Amino acid sequence: MAEQSDVVHNRIAMLRAERGVSRRELADALGVHYQTVGYLERGEYSPSLFLALRIAEYFGVAVEVVFSTSPFKRLGE
Repeated sequence: MAEQSDVVHNRIAMLRAERGVSRRELADALGVHYQTVGYLERGEYSPSLFLALRIAEYFGVAVEVVFSTSPFKRLGE
């Protein structure tokens, strides 16, 4: 398990849900295996800078909206 300081938090699952995009659809658009998207969402894998930027671009948001070194606050906080 990675140390807490090595964890990259993300909002990929939330963004996918908001837009009705499946893991496979996102993976196909990014050119990665659909399981990679699952690993990313669960924090089991940290993306390369290139992949992080491609994910943000796919969703049309800044990379900081998708990824953070600190946990995201829950919506409504």
